[in-house]
Amino acid sequence: MAPEASLAATTAIRDDDLRSAWELDVSSVMPFIQDLASNFESQKNSLNEQPILKLTDSQHASLMGEYARPGAAHSVDHVLKEARDIFDYRIRMNHPRFYSFIPAAVSPYSWIGETVSSAFNSFAGSRLQSSGPSCIEQGLIQWMASKAGLPSTAGGLTVSGGSMANFTAMVLARDKHLPRDQRLNGVAYISDQTHSSVAKGLRILGFDATQIQIIPTDDRFRMKVRELDDQIQRDRNAGRYPFAVIASAGTTNTGSVDPLHEIVEICGREKLWVHVDGAYGASVLLSKERPNLLAGLGGVDSISWDAHKWLFQTYACGILLVRDKQHLIDSFATEAEYIRDAEEVDDVPNFWNLGLELTRPARAMKLWFTLRILGVDMFGRAIDHGINMAEYAEKQVRLQPDWQITSPASLAAVTFRYAPPGKSEKELDALNVAISQKVIADNIAGILTTKLRGRIVLRICSLNPLTDETMMKKVIDDLDKIARKLLPEIRVVNGLNLH
Repeated sequence: MAPEASLAATTAIRDDDLRSAWELDVSSVMPFIQDLASNFESQKNSLNEQPILKLTDSQHASLMGEYARPGAAHSVDHVLKEARDIFDYRIRMNHPRFYSFIPAAVSPYSWIGETVSSAFNSFAGSRLQSSGPSCIEQGLIQWMASKAGLPSTAGGLTVSGGSMANFTAMVLARDKHLPRDQRLNGVAYISDQTHSSVAKGLRILGFDATQIQIIPTDDRFRMKVRELDDQIQRDRNAGRYPFAVIASAGTTNTGSVDPLHEIVEICGREKLWVHVDGAYGASVLLSKERPNLLAGLGGVDSISWDAHKWLFQTYACGILLVRDKQHLIDSFATEAEYIRDAEEVDDVPNFWNLGLELTRPARAMKLWFTLRILGVDMFGRAIDHGINMAEYAEKQVRLQPDWQITSPASLAAVTFRYAPPGKSEKELDALNVAISQKVIADNIAGILTTKLRGRIVLRICSLNPLTDETMMKKVIDDLDKIARKLLPEIRVVNGLNLH
């Protein structure tokens, strides 16, 4: 055989190998998909008995070495088994007794919806490349804006989460209300409970700490509007340039909702942008029992709203809503030769012109998928259930002697503290940390700590629709038993925890 013919044959063999690697025979993979679905079902059915938290600990080396470093090819079933082993080390956010973080228990339909969306792998930056999903995203944005009470000029887009939604809103606030020659004098206002992503975003935009004014909160951890108004006037008198107020609808620590009506009134008078971080709490807009908890939200300029928090979606599915969609275009629209064919139409935008991302997935599709299957009313019932569970938890804590409610139930969050007499503040801090560690170690519940007014407290955020009153009462009773058992062991001497 001539050398040219031999080379051609070898190339053909290699091309066949390459083609077979990409031209997947889906039917051959179906058994593995079925196995994965069966494993998911088994995990779901035994969730109550599974560890809420499982850390890698001694497995760090093998995971980062044997598993993480790519090498020779492996069979699909082998790698699926490895994946199950790897994901076994996690916090089980879907566990009905996990109350520590706000991201909610995920609906299985969101998981299926994300699988469907990933299978089609639609590029959702432009209408040309993602015409159908872009229509769905635009329709969902319009629906969510109407639920928030925003006018017909409203628009928005899906982003990775609350951090990116808040950051994008800060860009709009700067561009709309802060002249370029005043950037070094600009001032934004947050509360002492505002999510850390807001200050982080402002720093990335070039604002230093002196340009971020922290307004104190009241006894229910809501921004004090009188102090806000006074601080704005002081800053104006000092030659500074106020441009934005960031309010919260559901703070991470306590679920508190700032006085939105009053803040909107101040910002309207002072011509400031008002953004509401509703990443967690905006979902209450779907509540059937508490429709007025977010009264005043319709008057703001922008809202962040995370579907992967209280709309039961997989990561990452955040939403930014804005009162006037033109502000998004003014700040983010771009032109490049290679995207000239992706023309705009009146009713469906190119979403790359509304935010930072050019390449973006069709995030809205899994939310659409879940909403279409469950219906909006079911979402509202699940949200109301979470609110009711937090109020029930507060009631049970109040029945226990020596326990304090440090922030009453708001939305679906409540904080509390074991505070028996005769212990110093440092000892009480150490005691509550020990209670949290013990309740997790014994797999009773996932309850971590946070800090309020400098004190360490326990926090329950009850978003899981599978949590019920019987379960919650037992958790509170077990907390009390653990606390009383740990009490004699806690001493703090010269700042050292001697537990």
